[in-house]
Amino acid sequence: QVQVVESGGGSVQAGGSLRLSCEASGDGLNDHYMGWFRQAPGKEREGVAATYVAGGATYLADSVKGRFTISQNAANNVLYLQMNGLKPEDTAMYYCAASPWERIAYNRGYLQPRFYKFWGQGTQVTVSS
Repeated sequence: QVQVVESGGGSVQAGGSLRLSCEASGDGLNDHYMGWFRQAPGKEREGVAATYVAGGATYLADSVKGRFTISQNAANNVLYLQMNGLKPEDTAMYYCAASPWERIAYNRGYLQPRFYKFWGQGTQVTVSS
């Protein structure tokens, strides 16, 4: 079982920056993928960024490439999402999630919410124009 708790959301103007944090705890974290997802009102949840906790490739949605960066502090089990150049269309509830590596890798579901098993409560990001 893995628990994740997000923090760092807020309100910014277009062009601004925010850094989201996700504190993870539980057994076998190194054998999990962790990712960031978002859901705007009336829209489906979508993948933003993901990474394998033990190291390796990162995955970014096309809509955030060049603006968002996913990173982690392995020593403290914290996942980050650095968001620069924020746009009004980035406004959403942002969720951190984790899932065992085989569930993600076998399905190539790196940015697909349906393959993630453990979810946080979310943190709101609002970008005004």
